[in-house]
Amino acid sequence: MIKALSVKILSLALLFSCTSSVFAQNEKAEADLREIMKKLDVVGLSVAVVKEGDIIYSNSFGLKNIETKAPLTDTDIFRIASISKSFSATSIMQLMEAGKLSLDDDFSDLVGFKIRNPKFPETVITLRMILSHTSSINDSQGYFTLDAINPSKNPDWAKCYSDYAPGKGYRYCNLNYNMVGTVIEKLSGERFDNYVKNHILNPLGLYGGYNVDSLDASRFATLHEYDATTKTFKPSPAAYNPRREEIRNYVMGYTTPIFSPTGGMKISATDLAKYMSMHMNMGKYKGKRIMSKKSAKLMQTKVAEEEGYALALTNLNDLIPGKMMVGHTGSAYGLYSAMFFHPKEKFGIVVITNGCNPTYTKGINDVLRAGVNSLYENFIK
Repeated sequence: MIKALSVKILSLALLFSCTSSVFAQNEKAEADLREIMKKLDVVGLSVAVVKEGDIIYSNSFGLKNIETKAPLTDTDIFRIASISKSFSATSIMQLMEAGKLSLDDDFSDLVGFKIRNPKFPETVITLRMILSHTSSINDSQGYFTLDAINPSKNPDWAKCYSDYAPGKGYRYCNLNYNMVGTVIEKLSGERFDNYVKNHILNPLGLYGGYNVDSLDASRFATLHEYDATTKTFKPSPAAYNPRREEIRNYVMGYTTPIFSPTGGMKISATDLAKYMSMHMNMGKYKGKRIMSKKSAKLMQTKVAEEEGYALALTNLNDLIPGKMMVGHTGSAYGLYSAMFFHPKEKFGIVVITNGCNPTYTKGINDVLRAGVNSLYENFIK
């Protein structure tokens, strides 16, 4: 009886010790993040940390809306900007596995009009080039409509192409991924926003999407642009423009940029962390396979070697010192987002801010860099 009581007391003591340790760890991490926010003029910050496929920490700090002073919460969703590209590339991998396309297909055949750099007319621009930003296409004519690069619609279409040969250089280009969205529609028969919802979000149990009107507007975190002259923040309502009139007149396989496959996903930091876990675990999350291991590996394998860019995922060796991280950043309308994971060590970090004074170190927003490293030091290292 006394022995059993002693074991119970010891167990309770160990439990209390572990709980106290976790509490102290969280307290230190949160103090660090608040210090970063103060130093870098951050409006709101949502973070999540994944280890071995599970979210071990998530929290939100600061304001959801600077004007109403509403606090930011873990259930609030953000337009995450260019991390959205990975949802488009994941969709392409699924269609490839279904035998509907190949990464080496001529992109002209897929999109439905001629995609050729006029300076190199004999060089085929492939889907792989489009997905890796090695297509030689640029955003000089805009990217909110395919008319920009369609020879029958824009007399200046040739300006969409850079001076180097396709496959011989790298240039980040949003138009690439808005065109990819149209290919997803053409080959799946589903509207782009519905395809992603039906084949990625719903199977993973995630709340989000590209269609503003399909989401609860009360959960949108207001995005805030920083004015360096006045040192103030201004809300960016255009981030959640529902574009209802354009959707009413939608043309499948052409007006897809309305949903911005290149940057229009709306999702919370915690659900983005679950999606990230799927990539980290080579296409599978909590028993649900979204794509094959081979496809997941392809998305993470560098195509643009010097820049480290793969297929909607990039490889960075200077985000966390000594760690080769895979993921993507995003920036638009005052938002800055980061989703990075270590495929071998099985940890990942998501950091999203809805407004900050944007300063950069080695091409990465300082809030994202500091946030990622703070979370790594406190929860992983």
